[in-house]
Amino acid sequence: MTTPPPDEQATPVLSVIIPLLNEEEVLEETYTQLKKHLDALNLTYEMVFVDDGSTDRSRAILAAKSMTDPAVRVVGLSRNFGHEMATTAGLHHARGQAAVVIDADLQDPPELMAEFVAKWREGYKVVYGVRQQRHGETLLKKATSFLFYRLMGRIADVPIPPDTGDFRLMDRCVLDVYKKFNEDPRFFRGLVGWIGFRQIGVPFVRRQRVGGRTKYRYNRLLKLAFDTITAFSTLPALFITILASVMVGVSVLLAAVVLVLWATGLMAMEGWMWLGLGFLALWNIQFCCIAVLGEYIVRTHRHTQRRPLFIVESLIERGASQ
Repeated sequence: MTTPPPDEQATPVLSVIIPLLNEEEVLEETYTQLKKHLDALNLTYEMVFVDDGSTDRSRAILAAKSMTDPAVRVVGLSRNFGHEMATTAGLHHARGQAAVVIDADLQDPPELMAEFVAKWREGYKVVYGVRQQRHGETLLKKATSFLFYRLMGRIADVPIPPDTGDFRLMDRCVLDVYKKFNEDPRFFRGLVGWIGFRQIGVPFVRRQRVGGRTKYRYNRLLKLAFDTITAFSTLPALFITILASVMVGVSVLLAAVVLVLWATGLMAMEGWMWLGLGFLALWNIQFCCIAVLGEYIVRTHRHTQRRPLFIVESLIERGASQ
């Protein structure tokens, strides 16, 4: 299939979003592989490369591609905003009926897009890749990723499928909702899970990088994990409240026992003991105040995220449905 002319690409069937940073070593192969597998799908498409402030020749290479291939669009950010924001920028510029997010390093197999599209045509609004194996990654990274997803599965307020990345297809209705989010920092996978609709996973084996080096260092992964927990789980604040309640209960019981023993003459109360009970009471009052403040902060946090209050998938009325 030949690439359709620009006027036919105003509303392509598929938009492929490729966020990248300093990937000049792999861009030629990335472009070749993406084009090969997209042409095989026999549908109209666009490739939206998002340059997240590269300092190498990445943007120049992509600009040259856009001059010869009308399916190539380049979104150049003014500086490095991070992978999550680069992905968001690409999704905001996607014009397709559906969009696929894939990294430029070809660790996610482009041929899997055919299965994504097939599932989408079956009616699924989100189709995400599930990593069965991860080649070319250290044991530490694999272990921390495994533990992170299991932890989030237990404490997150919304379901986040384990062993997934950003590699996924989203229907236009999901894109339109996603574009309403303005929160920063953001966790792309968590927000897509929060949106809902019919979602399904497709297993695959993640490959080694074609070239270059990963831009996700451990400090960035740690920051991403912290941002994710604070954005999608209120359990830490709830834990403080529960701990405060338990400590108050234990302290009150302990103080009651001591006072009973003193009143019955079974224990003598020195001056420092009375002072200790006073400090214990004051400490518990402070702990309870912090817990209450934490609950108010959680409510403020949810309000400032400005997520939609609800999402309507369909409307059924007498004589009509949409």
